[in-house]
Formats: sequence, C-alpha cells, structure tokens
Amino acid sequence: MAGGGRLRAWGTALGVLVVVLAALTACAGPYQYYGGTGLHGATAAEVAGGWENIEGTHVVLRKDGTALLEKLDGQDFDFEDGWRLSGMGTWQLNDDDGGQTVHLALTTRTRVERRFPAPVADHSAPEPPSTYSWFFYVDRDQHDGLVLFFMYGDPDIGNTYVMTRETGS
Repeated sequence: MAGGGRLRAWGTALGVLVVVLAALTACAGPYQYYGGTGLHGATAAEVAGGWENIEGTHVVLRKDGTALLEKLDGQDFDFEDGWRLSGMGTWQLNDDDGGQTVHLALTTRTRVERRFPAPVADHSAPEPPSTYSWFFYVDRDQHDGLVLFFMYGDPDIGNTYVMTRETGS
C-alpha cells in the first residue's frame, strides 16, 4: 500500500507540473519570441530596390535611404485593423545577434486603403496611423535571393508577410 500511495503522489505531482507548464506556454506560439533569421551577410546595396507581395503591396527602398510604399499592411496585431498605408519614408538595414532586419518608417502618409470594407455604422475601427514603422526580417530563399518578411496577426499562429523582389528589379 505504501508503494501505491507514493506512486499516486508522483503521478499527481507530474500531472500538476504538466498543467502548469501548459498554462505557462499557452500564449508562447512559435513566433511570439522570434529571434531572427541569423543572416548577417546582406548589404544595403543588395536590399535596395523594388519589393512586392501577392496582395499588391509595392515597396521601393532607394539607395539614399528613402522609401516609397504602396498598400503596406500593419504588422503584428495592427494587421487585424485592415488598413493599408501608402506614402514616403526612410529605411535602414540593421544587424544584431539574431540577424539582419530592415527598419522601414513611413514619414509621410499619402493614402489609406482597407483590405476589407468597414461596416458603415462601425465607428469603433481605429484611425489608421499617419506615421508607422515596420521591422522586416532579412532572409535568403532557396536560390540565395533576399526575402523580407514580418509577422502579422496573432503571434501564436506565426503568419508571415513575405516581400520578394519585384519582377524586373
């Protein structure tokens, strides 16, 4: 009997540990604490140029550090608001322990569009920002070409907003 009691106690302790660990990691999806791609070899000259995605977004990163943006969605939870910003801004290639990122800052908004129409009576939709910043991770595809991406929506899901070289860039 003493052995059975000890076994039940271990089973209970193990069960409690599993429940506690599950609760602690419930909101820690695969990209919530994303550390970067580990890429360190890209140059600003290589990053400069035209970028696009399948949703009709176009971004031009000029060699002088200025940028043109067309229909760029918000990153992280801002994506859920449904706005798409166009305008002018600046960009910079950064490098840290996790790899390289492109910081893109919209400084002059020229147009706002919506991915989906807001209901006419819905006044709760937040006003799109007049300035905004994105942090794109820099990576390489299977052909060694650069790819820029950021996470959008709920970080537990791990959705990526991928920008590739514009055709002809």
